[in-house]
Amino acid sequence: MKRSDFWFDLPDDRIAQTPIEPRDHARLMSVNRRTGEIGEGHFYDLPKLLHPGDLLVVNDSRVLPARLYGVKDTGAKIEVLLLEEKGEGRWEVMVHPGRRMKIGAKVTFGDGLLDCEVLDVLPGGNRLVEFHCEGNFYATLDRIGQMPLPHYITAKLEDQERYQTVYNRERGSAAAPTAGLHFTLELMDKLRAMGVAFAPITLHIGLGTFRPVKVEEITDHKMHTEHFTLPQSTADAINRTKAAGGRVIGVGTTSCRTLESVASRLGSIQAYEGDTDIFIYPGYQFQVLDGLITNFHLPESTLIMLVSAFAGRELILKAYEQAIRDGFRFYSFGDSMCIL
Repeated sequence: MKRSDFWFDLPDDRIAQTPIEPRDHARLMSVNRRTGEIGEGHFYDLPKLLHPGDLLVVNDSRVLPARLYGVKDTGAKIEVLLLEEKGEGRWEVMVHPGRRMKIGAKVTFGDGLLDCEVLDVLPGGNRLVEFHCEGNFYATLDRIGQMPLPHYITAKLEDQERYQTVYNRERGSAAAPTAGLHFTLELMDKLRAMGVAFAPITLHIGLGTFRPVKVEEITDHKMHTEHFTLPQSTADAINRTKAAGGRVIGVGTTSCRTLESVASRLGSIQAYEGDTDIFIYPGYQFQVLDGLITNFHLPESTLIMLVSAFAGRELILKAYEQAIRDGFRFYSFGDSMCIL
């Protein structure tokens, strides 16, 4: 299967630059995998699509304000993007401009609240740095860091919590699990009251989620690796739901990749912590998911390949064509799709 099989033409004005307020007033497209029926409404209509006994699996990862702007000891300005914590104050980071960040280089952030030193230049050009600050590192990061918004969002985000889900708990992501941005606490309470349950997984999203597929034959693409945790309570909830005939619905491609990774690796859903580089594209046989809530994705991306695997490529491209025609908003701050 070719990368070009997942191309569609998206006008620039369909790329959402700001989030909808309130969160659950984003539009919602429903896609029925069995009948091919496509419906339109709003995210607050989600209770009409769900049944008592359904289970929504959500990613509770919290996005770090991982973009830092600092000054090198030479006076040069440097941008540093935190990618992965390595322990003892050490992080793998992406730097710009990279040529100025050699081993031993030092950078100060926030008028001296935080500083770092380059320990190593890693394969691919990232750096290993060690941070130092007087107080708590994460509290300092909250004060001076900025949200690492995707490159296609150029508008300033006034409220940084709008790039977080309302149920976030475990900090560590470099990008938001955006399918969950549409939930409000009130909507979650309404769903629980009708018998729909929620269960968390944690997958810390790396910037590799935005890495484009550059090879024409998609099977030649190498996926990035991300760390996840599937707790015992969630494994139990999934197995109870399946045994009772309910539906397990992933909120976001990250929840999907976590559940399918565990099932593929262990043959069943069990508590598990590890790394995944699973690449889901048409032809994949889903073992866990009965439904998926997701945003509208980039053309030729691994994410549209995943949803095409779940619903069928032709149906997804038909739904995307309708979404573009009917003015739906795309990407991280865009509208939502529920596939059942």
